[in-house]
Amino acid sequence: MAPQISVPQAALAGLREDLAGAVLVPGDPGYDEARIVHNGMIDRRPTVIAQCATQEDVSNAIVFGRETGLPVAVRGGGHSVAGTSVVDGGLVVDLRRMHAVVADPEHMTVRVEGGATMSHLDRACQPFHLATTGGRVSTTGVGGFTLGGGSGWLERKFGLACDNLVAAELITAEGKHVHTDADTHPELFWALHGGGGNFGVATSLTLRLHELPAMSMAMLFFPPERAPEAVRVFRDLAASAPDEVGGGVIYLPAPPEPFVPEHLVGELVCGTLFTCAGPVAEVRELAEPLFALEPVIEMVTDIAYADLQCMIDDPPGLRNYWSAEYLTDFPDEAVDVFCARAERIPMPTATQQVLFMMGGAVASGPAGFPVPWRSAPWVVHPFATWVDPADDERTVQWVRDVRADARPWSTGAVYLNFIGSEGEERVVAGFGAENHRRLAAVKAAYDPDNVFRFNHNIAPAA
Repeated sequence: MAPQISVPQAALAGLREDLAGAVLVPGDPGYDEARIVHNGMIDRRPTVIAQCATQEDVSNAIVFGRETGLPVAVRGGGHSVAGTSVVDGGLVVDLRRMHAVVADPEHMTVRVEGGATMSHLDRACQPFHLATTGGRVSTTGVGGFTLGGGSGWLERKFGLACDNLVAAELITAEGKHVHTDADTHPELFWALHGGGGNFGVATSLTLRLHELPAMSMAMLFFPPERAPEAVRVFRDLAASAPDEVGGGVIYLPAPPEPFVPEHLVGELVCGTLFTCAGPVAEVRELAEPLFALEPVIEMVTDIAYADLQCMIDDPPGLRNYWSAEYLTDFPDEAVDVFCARAERIPMPTATQQVLFMMGGAVASGPAGFPVPWRSAPWVVHPFATWVDPADDERTVQWVRDVRADARPWSTGAVYLNFIGSEGEERVVAGFGAENHRRLAAVKAAYDPDNVFRFNHNIAPAA
């Protein structure tokens, strides 16, 4: 734990007076609840939490942090597996009070404040039968998700979240407001398409919307002994699927849900999931060859997109460790290795071993953004969640083993929102070496002192 930096009482009183929101310090009611993040492995004690309610609050908080010498972390959804939205002995600029979402069907855009989650975004757009690419769980923060690139169920149809970024409002490290779009601060705008929170605090984003009159899914579960065949069939179907279709393969202990037979709860199963931006008849027809393999659980239905987004929500407070490898291909040998490793998922935990299909509008999207992983057709994503700290070592090692298994087919690039703190080499791989150099120049222009460093950090160019 980092030492607590002493903050003069006069400075603290000034911050309380300057903020429309609240200021919390250790010992205050609500402080301990406010410092909790999604990953239960993270237990940090900031010196000050500034619960900002307005853009001006964000500016005032950053200036306060600079003047008092406090390290500054920024919290939107708090979903980062590395826990970068909270810092020991520093200042947390907490955006959660700023979660307004305003959909504009006439212009097919939506304005999202910096503290909004996917649930805020999806529920605001659903009455208009509109959507944009969001994360695969409802509790993810829209800001960090989008600025990191943004991969989700609708990406094959509508592109990555960052492909749909129209404009952003930022507060810089000097506490100044900057509006950026394709014509205003264009180099900064480019950097926000995958460069993360390195350049300022995004107090609002404007995103492009798309018509989504229908959504459906087909999720079929198979016992481990039939999984390799099911995964091969899924892979072959996915290769020719239209862009409206997304999905993946998910190994997990069967959850205690109404659609799961009691005798299977807690048993390892392999799920094949197709999502479809269309009616259920379309996804059922696509998945037909999988029904011939006699799944032990079937869930095939029309579903509101906002409800689909909640289906694999993992509860906060569990211990989390994730990683990813983006693949050039997924041949039979890779299928066998993937399935064999999945049979060694740490039990009993809520851990998942996931394979997502990519392609479509992701691969055909803008090639110039710092998201070099967009060309990969597949991604392997070990997603470990557990309760008992005694399971830390074996569970983290299992995640690393999944990565090692997939490495022979890896592109080397990686979506940084899918990983924690894995070193500088992985950060560069997340942006691409040439993009990383360009991002460092943008960083030097907008945050030369590296105030915003609690992230997948880009050091300012010298």
